[in-house]
Amino acid sequence: MLEKVVIANRGEIALRILRACKELAIKTVAVHSVADRDLMHVRLADESVCIGSNPSSQSYLNIPAIISACEITDAVGIHPGYGFLAENADFAEQVENSGFTFIGPTPDVIRLMGDKVSAIESMRKAGVPTVPGSDGPITDDNDRTLQIARDIGYPVIIKASAGGGGRGMRVVNSEAALLNTIYVTQSEAKAAFGNDTVYLEKFLQNPRHVEIQVLSDTYGNAIHLGDRDCSMQRRHQKVLEEAPAPHIPEDIRREVAESCVNACKEIGYRGAGTFEFLYEDNRFYFIEMNTRVQVEHPVTEMITGVDILKEQLLIASGQPLSLSQEDIIFRGHAFECRINAEDPKNFMPCPGTVNHFHPPGGFGVRVDSHLYSGYKVPPYYDSLIAKIITYGRDRDSALTRMRNALDELVVEGIKTNVPLQRDLVRDGEFRKGGTNIHYLENKLEL
Repeated sequence: MLEKVVIANRGEIALRILRACKELAIKTVAVHSVADRDLMHVRLADESVCIGSNPSSQSYLNIPAIISACEITDAVGIHPGYGFLAENADFAEQVENSGFTFIGPTPDVIRLMGDKVSAIESMRKAGVPTVPGSDGPITDDNDRTLQIARDIGYPVIIKASAGGGGRGMRVVNSEAALLNTIYVTQSEAKAAFGNDTVYLEKFLQNPRHVEIQVLSDTYGNAIHLGDRDCSMQRRHQKVLEEAPAPHIPEDIRREVAESCVNACKEIGYRGAGTFEFLYEDNRFYFIEMNTRVQVEHPVTEMITGVDILKEQLLIASGQPLSLSQEDIIFRGHAFECRINAEDPKNFMPCPGTVNHFHPPGGFGVRVDSHLYSGYKVPPYYDSLIAKIITYGRDRDSALTRMRNALDELVVEGIKTNVPLQRDLVRDGEFRKGGTNIHYLENKLEL
């Protein structure tokens, strides 16, 4: 077992990691910026180290400072959480070259899946369904590119290989605009990501966003923990998630999950990961893999009873998976609402002091949050301040609990998106299940 772990993150996920470590009797080191010295996990950790000033570039993205913190505290591993350096292959490589354990996949696998073109190629070889497209980078052969688009049919989408989070993508509706759009996307990708490689795919017009959670060890064992629906999004950022994804035929659900397990074995994946898909007309289309724990992992934990963070730590300790696929039993339904410190109307961040915080409770209610009364939300980082998770024996009961939990939640002193979440869980179309990725933005425009 890992004896001591540096938590290279902040906020709710840092506290989540700390709690998992404590259950496994792993000592913890909280690294933090100057602004984050009063974070809950910093108070609870066995040790803490200030690694820099407030900007992320000088603290949570400061690789030498994080590795130094590991050295001076005699820690043996680093957990990156999500965001920041979690999917940075160079960071993972430097951690391992320094003699520490990176709690995540190998650097080579992070690089493989971080490049969208190589990821799609490897998934296709492993039998994971992918979106029809250029099957690799767009070349200088314009006639070939035009023919590919004709064969697929418009609209198509041009994507930067190194892009992500909704950046580096442009939709093309006609052949006349294709070549110029490719040039513009390449130029933007070069400026933003230092890589002008782009590829072409069929643009799905009304898909849902469905993802598969996997766990894989270093001994060739891999399992899936089912799927999640993350279609309620604004500007490609998830707002509300649920598990399992509603209204998907069981045979299709099972087939795509098994293909993800096979892909983990093919690429030598290690740890927790998520295969993200677009789902339309009863077909799954792979878009990317997140080589880290996801913000929305709690809904999967609720319906499986599996502690994903503890499994990450056990795998990183060199232990084989403690579960087989036959051990995974899916029960009930779960929702997660992301609570952000932002104006619910214009979505501008709203940092400030939380005068009073009252989390909801009751049977089937879970709150993952680093908030407490008197806490000052800083302006330097992501606005996520809490996740409200509810569980029920079926979708309706879980949704009822979520409505009640949101009504009970109190965050005073700053603006939050709670009014938006209260509206969403009462929305008629969402209550039916199966809304597409454009639903929220279309709703907000009305």
